[in-house]
Amino acid sequence: MHLMTKLPFQERSETKFEYILVVDDMADNCFLLKTILEAEGYTVEVANNGKAALAKAEALPPTLMLLDVMMPDMNGYEVTQRIRQSIQLANLPIVLITAHDQESAMRGKAAGATGFIRKPFDFDELIRQVRIHAT
Repeated sequence: MHLMTKLPFQERSETKFEYILVVDDMADNCFLLKTILEAEGYTVEVANNGKAALAKAEALPPTLMLLDVMMPDMNGYEVTQRIRQSIQLANLPIVLITAHDQESAMRGKAAGATGFIRKPFDFDELIRQVRIHAT
């Protein structure tokens, strides 16, 4: 009888081609999201503010952007609006991440967001949203 000794994350065959840009001004949140998504096989890049996110997205358009709403220089709504105005990035799926209520989700949808995740993260919901939008 052969016993399986691999951990679940070791059973993943190879990195997916989907490139996800995680944008959050909190380094711990970026690290957590990057770790979770890379364990799922995604290629992940991080940006710590809205301006850096726009520059990275324009240089190499991601398959999906996970975008924190509350950031100091440019909030997630503003970043979303700028992306929607870009010919190159207009169709980029954007999932907003916030600790706020339903009003934030409505404001995000009005700005052009395609999804919404609440903090603290529900890991199953995070992965579900990524799988929906990063394909």
